[in-house]
Amino acid sequence: MSILTDTLASARTIAVVGFSPDPSRTSYAIGHYLIEAGFTVIPINPNESTIEGMTSYPDLQSVPDTVHIDIVNVFRKPKYAADVVRDTLARIVRTGEKPAIWTQIGVSSQEAEKLATEAGLVYIANRCIMVEHARGK
Repeated sequence: MSILTDTLASARTIAVVGFSPDPSRTSYAIGHYLIEAGFTVIPINPNESTIEGMTSYPDLQSVPDTVHIDIVNVFRKPKYAADVVRDTLARIVRTGEKPAIWTQIGVSSQEAEKLATEAGLVYIANRCIMVEHARGK
């Protein structure tokens, strides 16, 4: 097994940072796919209160600590990827959970990867979670 398949096989809950309510956006299509594939999806979008009938949170810090997150899937520009990792690290202090950081194609940054790996987090760079999940079926 690889880190990709192991991460997906053990995941139940995925926070999608940058989940758009717009069906023409890639983040919507992939978020919807993950829901249909049976994952619990936590939308993270500061501009929306609900997406696909689910509560959307403005950031990871706003997700209740009782909600366990296995993967933080990042759909933000590369310049914001490190901020998402910092947000994840702050959440770890409160919850103790250590979710994998999964950056979609073209979203990774060296700073984000360095922060995540130094904290002992799995960091998957520039991979489409939908493609990898479909491949592993």
